[in-house]
Amino acid sequence: MNIDRAVLVFAGCVVLAGVALSLFVHPWWIALTAFAGLNMIQAGFTGFCPAAMVFKKAGVAPGNAFK
Repeated sequence: MNIDRAVLVFAGCVVLAGVALSLFVHPWWIALTAFAGLNMIQAGFTGFCPAAMVFKKAGVAPGNAFK
């Protein structure tokens, strides 16, 4: 798995966790899903992704999107 796929998997997990928490715990947890979506949009425009930096430091193989 490379950084690009790891970031996508992580973002998907955050979105699903936000939806589940908003359904079962409190509706304001939907803000976590909104944060993940906004972060994906800004990463698409700027190429800066904090999760990609963490995965890079963890030794995940580089990908094409986040070098």
